Amino acid sequence: MRVVLTGGGTGGHIYPAVAIARQCEKEDPKTEFLYIGGERGLESKLVPQEKLPFESIDITGFRRKLSMDNVKTIMRFFKGVKRSKTLLKEFKPDVVIGTGGYVCGPVVYAAAKLGIPTMIHEQNAIPGLTNQFLSRYADTVAVSFEGTESSFPKAKRTVYTGNPRATTVLSANRERGFATLGIPVDSQVVLIVGGSRGAKAINNAMIGMAPFIHKLPNVHFVFVTGDTYFENTRESIRSQLGTMPNHLHILPYIHNMPEVLAATSLIVNRAGASFLAEITSLGIPSVLIPSPNVTNNHQEANARQLEEAGASSMILEKDLTAESLFRKLEEIMTDRSARELMSAASKELGKPDSAAIITQEIRRLTGKR
Repeated sequence: MRVVLTGGGTGGHIYPAVAIARQCEKEDPKTEFLYIGGERGLESKLVPQEKLPFESIDITGFRRKLSMDNVKTIMRFFKGVKRSKTLLKEFKPDVVIGTGGYVCGPVVYAAAKLGIPTMIHEQNAIPGLTNQFLSRYADTVAVSFEGTESSFPKAKRTVYTGNPRATTVLSANRERGFATLGIPVDSQVVLIVGGSRGAKAINNAMIGMAPFIHKLPNVHFVFVTGDTYFENTRESIRSQLGTMPNHLHILPYIHNMPEVLAATSLIVNRAGASFLAEITSLGIPSVLIPSPNVTNNHQEANARQLEEAGASSMILEKDLTAESLFRKLEEIMTDRSARELMSAASKELGKPDSAAIITQEIRRLTGKR
């Protein structure tokens, strides 16, 4: 089978596409891929690292207010469609799969106009602008959150698949996770992370919370700051505490996050869809602090889905303080039965077979059983 993948701008669009590729390879090692991304997007760096053939088009997103830049964007869109058609005719895919981001627009639209089977995958509870546009052209719209099918009233077909990143974490080795952190196996671990680049508001809460963690001496706290914030965050904490306690671990970044997640008892994070897919697949309780700086405030909608199910507790960034965060962590970590209930609710939301559900839909679209 020949598969074109497209999606970009953020890891939340890129990693689901990679997860789909890995599932296709698992089911059929002879599967051939082409990834079409943006020239300036994060995908231009990440996808080649994943050993997937990569081609680029020049595309930018629409501004949500009147701007001459939108005229340029429309011109780039049609140029992108033309280039996409050329790439698609050369590669001759059986199916084209878009996972969100502006680059999906011209690629999936071009595929639909060429009569190639198409699927788009929406990670968030509130659909992105590009996927809303593409939903009337794609053959299948796959959604990550149950009940969001109704967000695509013009779609030919909608399928609740979950997020394929949920499948990726299942093979993670938790012992390696503990080893990475230098923590004894089966220790209680609270992981606090603000995304791959870090989040200033969460880092500030980490700094303010550091003097309180002695109240939970049997819990290992892992602060992941992001490279940019690492030195300042560590020095601010060191200046308060003097000697770093053995149960506090401050890191700039975690390269093997799935393995560390497998070793985690409770996580504090933003509410990006791919990350939520991973933690629910593993049944990890969470305290979610949705980013207020995203389109349509979709992270808050994502977080509310987990909170309403009992899998998470949400703190809005405007309400985030060191005291409020530690109070919430202490409440959860000192109540084992409550934590187990959150874990069970988290796992209930998980779709560990998400990638396989998506490849099943791909086979339906292509007629390759």
